[in-house]
Amino acid sequence: MTELPHCPECGSEYTYEDGNLLVCPECAHEWTAGDQATTEEETVIRDANGNVLSDGDTVTVIKDLKIKGSSSAVKQGTKVKNIRLVDGDHDIDCKIDGFGAMKLKSEFVKKI
Repeated sequence: MTELPHCPECGSEYTYEDGNLLVCPECAHEWTAGDQATTEEETVIRDANGNVLSDGDTVTVIKDLKIKGSSSAVKQGTKVKNIRLVDGDHDIDCKIDGFGAMKLKSEFVKKI
């Protein structure tokens, strides 16, 4: 039996074939076998609206984010300048005025 590639979106190993498409049962991503535009070394990080983010972009927080271990929160509409993209669950590394260095998830920001 041939080994199917892992899902390019979530990395799941449980992909299956459906006709000429490959399907991920965990995130419902569908792609064709020759459609491997993104590799593991070249991941595309997108904001909440689907815009591609890159290092140095300015983003805005789209909802109040509680800070673990603190009674304060990053408020909706907070502007974050000069972001850095990193690997991991929290894929944005940045400094927020009044809070300091912080990691954010890209699903909670939008590109300006």
